[in-house]
Amino acid sequence: MLPIVLYNGSKRWNAKEDIYQLIRPEPPQFLRVYQPHLRYYLIDEGRYTEEELAQRQSPLSGIFGIENAAADIDALQRAVDRIVALIQADPNKQRMDEILTRWIKRHLHYLDAQINLNQLNSLTENKDMLAENLETLRENLLNKGRMEGRMEGRMEGRMEGRMEGRMEGEQFGAEKSKRETAHNLIARTDMNDQTIAEITGLPVTEVARLRSEALH
Repeated sequence: MLPIVLYNGSKRWNAKEDIYQLIRPEPPQFLRVYQPHLRYYLIDEGRYTEEELAQRQSPLSGIFGIENAAADIDALQRAVDRIVALIQADPNKQRMDEILTRWIKRHLHYLDAQINLNQLNSLTENKDMLAENLETLRENLLNKGRMEGRMEGRMEGRMEGRMEGRMEGEQFGAEKSKRETAHNLIARTDMNDQTIAEITGLPVTEVARLRSEALH
């Protein structure tokens, strides 16, 4: 039995590769010999560079290249070109072409490519069609990026507008409260304008103006 973990996540695999290392707390010395050990062979696709994959002449390395390319259209096109060459060199060319064509259609659908692949029936025979669709995908991604940028700009503008409006409203409310306090002090006390200004935080000229309005 050969346990194999095939991992294609965006982050690198960092889990323990032997279940014995997961046993915590570590058992006492006399029990360690009885603890289970099970190692697995890890294939972390993202650790392979494009150059390393190019040195492995197998359809699986082509699949890794396409998955690693993700939404990088230039890298994706190079990976497709390489996998087409690998299919053409395979002794079971027709069967391999059928399998990998179905796979890449599912993969592009998973990427939410928004392109029509209904007429793509063969990677080797419809290579130019796929290349055109990848260019369409490039345009779709660019347009999507522009739309997201515009939406983010609008959202930021709205948030800034709301914050400014809220701050202006709070400032207006604070000024109104100061004037009301000044009105009350003018009407009910013998305080002079300077003292009222110090209490309310209003300029002395504003307090004088409020006093003049109260007298008329």
